Amino acid sequence: MMVDNNGKLLELQNLSICLDTQRGKVDVVDRINFTVPRGVSVGLVGESGSGKSMTALAVMQLLPKAASIAGGRILFQGEDLTAKNDDEMQKVRGFKISLIFQTSKTALNPLMRVGDQIARVYVQRLGLSKKDAWEKTVELLGAVGIAQPDRRARSFPHHLSGGMAQRVMIGMMLACNPRLLIADEPTTGLDVTTEAQILDLIRDMRAEQGITLMLITHDLGLVAANCEQVGVMHAGHIVEYSPVRALFYDPKHPYTRMFLSSIPRPDRAELSESSMVGQAPDPYHLPTEGCRFISRCPERMERCSQPVPWVKVDEEHQVFCHLYQEAA
Repeated sequence: MMVDNNGKLLELQNLSICLDTQRGKVDVVDRINFTVPRGVSVGLVGESGSGKSMTALAVMQLLPKAASIAGGRILFQGEDLTAKNDDEMQKVRGFKISLIFQTSKTALNPLMRVGDQIARVYVQRLGLSKKDAWEKTVELLGAVGIAQPDRRARSFPHHLSGGMAQRVMIGMMLACNPRLLIADEPTTGLDVTTEAQILDLIRDMRAEQGITLMLITHDLGLVAANCEQVGVMHAGHIVEYSPVRALFYDPKHPYTRMFLSSIPRPDRAELSESSMVGQAPDPYHLPTEGCRFISRCPERMERCSQPVPWVKVDEEHQVFCHLYQEAA
């Protein structure tokens, strides 16, 4: 819905995800529409708990047991991933879509040498011999910037720094040359220098392999530096989608404007948190039809409790808000 039909690599159509908790069922993602164009770097940004990571896990069909897809479709190259069983998804994960987790050390097997974990990908998925797989592994570790790759390949995850573990994970995820890389908060817990190195690495590997990137983060600064398009997520809804430059220079949704104003700036002395009014809504008491930002919105109107329209501001910029309905 948001880009040229011929350019879609990944498309979420009215996707809803339900979480079954002790307090009852919660719609953590509610009827979202989101497109990742082929060859483009797209950011998905929002506060913690907005549904970003659940969306990524749904694409990979790796939702936790308590969560399930309640409706909608996930189309990848025109194929509906929600209709595939686990055996069929095994042919998608790694080969076509790879996911970099937030905490690489916990994602790696602590009982296996990191080289063995990568080599296993080459053996099981590409059919290489163990010898050839090990050589490819050492080569790959060198390509992702790990010094003395042969020695590091024989290390266990707990021997690695956070940045090195993230490099290993990136290498593993790119081993089969996937078409789409989903990076879920890939620099969490890293210092600023290491963060910059990891993002440079992802950019370089994307350029070399022609990979499409979906970057999930709460940091708009990362989106500005690394993405061409961005979707803003709030309480399970995508409230705005646009080119990155347009979002920063002309944000439309009141939540986007509030979120942008919370970014620390050297020319603004006040605390960034002061710009974020109120708390994120209670997921157990969300509006059934209207805007989920209504309790915090400085521009709310009576009709905001009614079903919210997707409004096309221009060819590439869309917003989920009543404010622009009449103008459209």
